[in-house]
Amino acid sequence: MKMYKQMSREELLQEQQALQQEYKGYEEAGLQLNMARGKPESAQLDLSMPMMDIVDSKSDCTAEDGTDCRNYGEMDGLPEAKKLMAELMECKPEQVIVFGNASLNVMFDAIARALIHGVCGGKPWGQQGKIKFLCPVPGYDRHFAVTECLGIEMINVPLLEDGPDMDMVEKLVAEDPLIKGIWCVPKYANPTGISYSDEVVRRFAKMETAASDFRIFWDNAYCVHHLYEACEQQDRLLNILDECARAGNPDRVLEFASTSKITFAGAGISAMAASENNLNDVRSIMAIQTIGYDKINQLRHVRFLKDRAGVDAHMMKHAAIMRPKFELVEQLLEQEIAPLGIGTWTTPRGGYFICFRSMQGCAKRIVSLAKAAGVVLTGAGAPFPYGKDPENAVIRLAPSYPNLEELTMAAKVFICCVKLASVEKLLG
Repeated sequence: MKMYKQMSREELLQEQQALQQEYKGYEEAGLQLNMARGKPESAQLDLSMPMMDIVDSKSDCTAEDGTDCRNYGEMDGLPEAKKLMAELMECKPEQVIVFGNASLNVMFDAIARALIHGVCGGKPWGQQGKIKFLCPVPGYDRHFAVTECLGIEMINVPLLEDGPDMDMVEKLVAEDPLIKGIWCVPKYANPTGISYSDEVVRRFAKMETAASDFRIFWDNAYCVHHLYEACEQQDRLLNILDECARAGNPDRVLEFASTSKITFAGAGISAMAASENNLNDVRSIMAIQTIGYDKINQLRHVRFLKDRAGVDAHMMKHAAIMRPKFELVEQLLEQEIAPLGIGTWTTPRGGYFICFRSMQGCAKRIVSLAKAAGVVLTGAGAPFPYGKDPENAVIRLAPSYPNLEELTMAAKVFICCVKLASVEKLLG
């Protein structure tokens, strides 16, 4: 197979004609396929259906400390729920508060609280000037939506193979006291699937910051979301809470996690792990904000998952469903795109996404072509603040939601669109 850039104009025109014919067939097929968001498919949700029977009208709803889970109380979360989430985040139960179903909600609240009330007794961010956040890119579009919604300026930082460009991060945070935070998805990052190296974690912990109230928003959403069972095929992540404490900066990090892609995406439990100072800061407002979170759901999760070993066993059932999907997409890309030299992509060992990089200037056209052919992709530019990819090249692929048959068709449509957009680019 000849690389597109090596083809003559006549050869490209012939290729374009063949691709247009293939594409027309997809258009006429009336497809309705979706690779836009990292949603679990029904078979994954079915794995947790037994949890629905664990707490019923005949159940004892008493927690291990005697709390009646049907009533008020235990604002921090049930002791056994704190222990379970601490095991997932590899920290101590006393470092954890358990919340409701969505960690994104907890992150939003953390920033809103800092804007209005400040951080640990400091001056409110909203009274200090134009607050800024660092945003490793490509990154998680919902993170960027939160900071944009709250009026915070976002600064792009390249995401490298081992984490954010730390030379750039260290320089920026040391110089500007209005840089108050950074978004991080440190393990199986959304959308690239990379995990931060030990050196990156240690540099985060030790770096000098001009703002004493600077916080790392450590969204460890995929901490147990491996695609492979063998330990040597799983990424590991250094514990940033321990590293920050060791470096004399125990209050620097807020870590978040949830069971959203472990049990039920809309009915899990979330948690934040942080220093005692940070947790007390949260508690001071949380006591006004809510009477408490859903302890029956916490109890249900603990009795179903039991402990870290139970979670790991459960996640291998997820991996058995997810792994063939990732391998299918990667195989088709390797067969159809690699020989043509018109794109590169990540091959993650966990998480929910494959990050595809097209020829410069082609991403929007690819997404538009796919949509017209019945395949919905994440919007081009979504992995960047303000939806602006400076190279118009990055596309986030989410293989999880379609079944294998649907995914095969969706991937073929995507590949056809990549080829067609690339030929158009070279001819244009």
